[in-house]
Amino acid sequence: MSRPPARSGSWVESLPGARGLRLIERHARLYRRMWLIIVAGAVEPLFYMLSVGVGIGGLIGTVTGPDGQAVPYRAFVAPGLLAVSALNGALNDSTFNIFGRLKFEKLYDAVVATPLGPRDIAFAEIGWAVLRGVIYSVTFLAVIAAMGLVASPWALLALPGAALISFATAAIGVFLTTYMKSWQDFDYIVLVSAPLFLFSGTFFPLSVYPRFVGVIIEWSPLYQGVVILRDLVLGVPSPDLAWRAAYLIALGAAGLALAGRRIATLLLV
Repeated sequence: MSRPPARSGSWVESLPGARGLRLIERHARLYRRMWLIIVAGAVEPLFYMLSVGVGIGGLIGTVTGPDGQAVPYRAFVAPGLLAVSALNGALNDSTFNIFGRLKFEKLYDAVVATPLGPRDIAFAEIGWAVLRGVIYSVTFLAVIAAMGLVASPWALLALPGAALISFATAAIGVFLTTYMKSWQDFDYIVLVSAPLFLFSGTFFPLSVYPRFVGVIIEWSPLYQGVVILRDLVLGVPSPDLAWRAAYLIALGAAGLALAGRRIATLLLV
């Protein structure tokens, strides 16, 4: 399928993938009429916080925090659920919604008839998923702050940390979704996301697992995000956070490049 030549525009749109901002604007305008969907997704981790963090936390008492000090269980769980908020927001948009636009709405077939190309589509869809993940994270961070579970101003850096979680999740999500053939294939997404949610240090310290299980968990993207956000929210950042952030950036960049190629393969043939 041939594409028309790109029209001249602002210098911003001359940047790689930046024309995809038009597609992000399209999604933002659409979701203005479906804002309850965003609210529902942002509230979901609060239920886990109240049931597990507060309810079960009342029975557990304290656990060992990232600095080796004892912290209330609810304060331990809150940053983990903040990371889950970022993952959920990005995962929903970068998998189910991408599949619908690609296979049923045929949105991208129309998009590539404009100056936007596959790389712009990948940039836009990942960018929108990141934005949605950040919205979820801002909402949940405000909630746990109101509950008195934010221990340090370092928590402000948890929002960029949440964006990195969303970026890695969205980029890999878009790439993998391009291989989906039917809605039944999304059972594989649940098969991966459920263990990530349960075993990435969200609810328990990694030390409770056998060593070989811990090694596997340590390389999961959600675990890296949980460590970053927990250290920041509890006010005990360490130099290790730099390489953990770099890991998420590298994972997201790889997913972005691969997603662009896959979308080009599907649309420009």
